[in-house]
Amino acid sequence: MLKILGRNNSSNVQKVLWALGELDLEYTRDDIGGPFGGNREADYLVMNPNGLVPTLIDGDTVLWESNVIVRYLARKYAPNSLLPDSLTDLARAEQWMDWQQTVVAPAHFPVFWGLIRTAPEDRDLDAINNGRDRFEQVMTILDHHLSDSAFVGGESLSMADIPVGIMVYRWFTLDIERMELPSLHRWYQRLADRPAYKNNVMIGLT
Repeated sequence: MLKILGRNNSSNVQKVLWALGELDLEYTRDDIGGPFGGNREADYLVMNPNGLVPTLIDGDTVLWESNVIVRYLARKYAPNSLLPDSLTDLARAEQWMDWQQTVVAPAHFPVFWGLIRTAPEDRDLDAINNGRDRFEQVMTILDHHLSDSAFVGGESLSMADIPVGIMVYRWFTLDIERMELPSLHRWYQRLADRPAYKNNVMIGLT
C-alpha cells in the first residue's frame, strides 16, 4: 500500500493527498514535520535528505518533491485521467505545475506566513501587503488563462490543476482584499464541488 509521510496541513502534502483522492487509491499517512517533528531524524533523512514533506513510499520506490510525486501518481495510476494525452498537453500541464512552485508559492508565502503563522503583534504589515499585491498579480494571470477553459489543462481536471488548486484555496480563504476574478472563481467552485478537494484541501489554514 502507498504510504505518505507528512502533515495534512502542508500545502505540498495536500497536493499528493488530493491526487490520491481523485484516483481513489488506498494509502496510509504518518504525521511528519511542523509540530509533529520527525523530519530531521536520521532514518527520515535517508529517504528525504532535505528534511521536508511529503515523502511517498510505493513499494521499493521512495520519492520526494510534491509535484514530482503528483506526476508519478498520474503516470502510474491515471494515464487516462490526470495525465494529459498528448506531448504538448503534458508539457503545458507541467508548465503550470512548475509555475506554481517557482512563482505562485513564493508570491503567496509572505501573506500566508504573516497572517496564519505569525502572532498579530509580530506581523510585518508592509510585507503582507506587498505579498498580497504580488499574489493578486499571479492570480490575475491564472484568471486570464481560465477565461476559455473549464480547468487549467482544458475541459477536464488533470494534474495541471493540482498545485495551483492548492494555492487558489488559500487565495479565497486568507483574510485579504481580493479583486473580482470571475474565471478564477468559477474554476475554484468547480474544484470545491469535488470530494477529494473538499476533504483534503478545504480543511482550514494552520
